[in-house]
Amino acid sequence: NTRAMTDAVVEGASHVEINGIEVMVQQPLETGPEEVIVADAVILGTTENFGYMSGAMKDFFDRIYYPCLEKTESLPFAVFIRAGNDGLGAHNSIERIVKGLAWRQVQEPLICRGTWQPSFVDQCEELGMTLAAGLEAGIF
Repeated sequence: NTRAMTDAVVEGASHVEINGIEVMVQQPLETGPEEVIVADAVILGTTENFGYMSGAMKDFFDRIYYPCLEKTESLPFAVFIRAGNDGLGAHNSIERIVKGLAWRQVQEPLICRGTWQPSFVDQCEELGMTLAAGLEAGIF
């Protein structure tokens, strides 16, 4: 389900009417500070695991935090969470870390709660499209 949500974010960000945006998909365990430093924006996606972000997402933040600390201030970001419960623990843990990084949240967090719904895919596509359109327009 999270893969379908990620694919939808990419589809939205790659919409044919949005120009000049290069979309790069990276798994958390394969992403280092180098990729974050050169990014114009980041969309973070995670599952909710035991009321927290995934271990892979936590590992990502552990590895990129200090190398990115002073180099990515005001980086626009958005987040989507696939939550079996309320998703608030996962969101709050991410929020604390990105606040320390001084990243700029440009969209409300998308928390897809409960049993799988096809509408989650549509919401993720809109998330990707909105962020990419904002970058294209110079809003973010």
